[in-house]
Amino acid sequence: MTDNYNMTYIARIAFIAAIGGFLFGFDTGVIGGAQLYFTEHFALTPAEQGWAVGSALYGCLVGALVAGYLTKAISRKYTLLLSAVLFCVSAWGSGVASSLTELVVYRIIGGVGIGFASMAAPMYIAEISPAKQRGKMVSLYQLSIVLGFFAVFLATYIIGGGNSVDLSAEELALVHQENLDRGWRVMFWAELLPAGLFLLALFMVPHSPRWLMMKQRETDAKAVLNKIYKDSNEAERNVEQIRTSLMSAGDRSFASGKALIGGLGFAIFIGAMLSIFQQITGINAILYYGAEIFSNALGYGPQDALKQQLWLGAVNLVFTFVAIFTVDRWGRKPLYLMGSLGMFLGLSVLGFTIYTQQLGVISLLAILLFIGSFAMSMGPVVWVLLSEMFPNHIRSFAMAIAVGAQWLFNGIVASSFPVINRSELNAEQFNGALPYFIFAFFCVVAFVFVWRFVPETKGKSLEEIEQIWDKKS
Repeated sequence: MTDNYNMTYIARIAFIAAIGGFLFGFDTGVIGGAQLYFTEHFALTPAEQGWAVGSALYGCLVGALVAGYLTKAISRKYTLLLSAVLFCVSAWGSGVASSLTELVVYRIIGGVGIGFASMAAPMYIAEISPAKQRGKMVSLYQLSIVLGFFAVFLATYIIGGGNSVDLSAEELALVHQENLDRGWRVMFWAELLPAGLFLLALFMVPHSPRWLMMKQRETDAKAVLNKIYKDSNEAERNVEQIRTSLMSAGDRSFASGKALIGGLGFAIFIGAMLSIFQQITGINAILYYGAEIFSNALGYGPQDALKQQLWLGAVNLVFTFVAIFTVDRWGRKPLYLMGSLGMFLGLSVLGFTIYTQQLGVISLLAILLFIGSFAMSMGPVVWVLLSEMFPNHIRSFAMAIAVGAQWLFNGIVASSFPVINRSELNAEQFNGALPYFIFAFFCVVAFVFVWRFVPETKGKSLEEIEQIWDKKS
């Protein structure tokens, strides 16, 4: 029952940690609007455009892998603090960049910050949340990512000139030139405000009780748990569970290599595959290149394309709430499977309308179906599973592998999308629909994989979930 724990306190510190997700969404989403203009400003080739967009994602990969060490060595909290500093540096530097090289350097710095936050934030939230509320609380992280995307879509729309319906050709040309000269820079600078607030707010959150227990700071861990739980006996019970989990880990450490054997190795494999599927089904290609898709494939002008991105952000936001209110009642697996089918349908319809050149409202609705289905499934559910499925003693390193795989394939998809999209094969044989058919195929593969291999974890404590993998050893 919710009366056993202090939801006001839990929600407050979870919300602060989840701001890392907001910056994740904002920082990765800003490229969608800005690249419409800096691509022309720097006269980039398709490969250079892909590098400019995807470069931050390789920083994310490095950040996620390094965060595996940092979250264990210096804490989840201090890793988040470092991410906030890097967000600030990246936002400022990307806006002052005078060349593609400078822009890429600052985007990579921001990517490292995202990698830190994408590891530490959901892990931290999972470790301070009661079992029956954990899915909802970790889903706040995905909600924050979505809010970040929506906020940056709104910001880039406004900065990019807003509604252009009543503007003359001369006025449109002036707005476009302003965006080429300065507008894309302001889009990057807009991140400085939330990044600064995140940095300050993090000083008000405690360390994770599970990290404190790993560092033999049991008294400090009890103090945090006594703030989370109203019943001191429940807090003591959690301390005992964590202590038993850490003691039973024995020599199954990551460094010894035994974490990769048996059930734990299978858990890491599943985590990595969940991350890979989240990317190769196309969500970030559409979010990053949404403005270009609307502009080129669907025939919108640049300003109108930025406006259509608001639809993506709004649908993403609404359906994330569906996940928040159902993930602890329906379970992780049913949401994932339903969403995968919706994603497949949306991508298939979109691809068909592009292939047959029957573009219009149906195409837009298909994109929105895909976005909404992702928002209620792969988006939040993967983060929930990754934050809870690994045992205490290897959580940092196992999440580093899984989240690292996520960012690696995110970068691969982001960098390859413009090349595939502009290829002769796509133009001559598929009329521009090839990328969407590829993404739809992987939705089917993801559905089969999760249906066959992923266990249900709703309502279980982190230590109870650990026992699932012990039984498979």
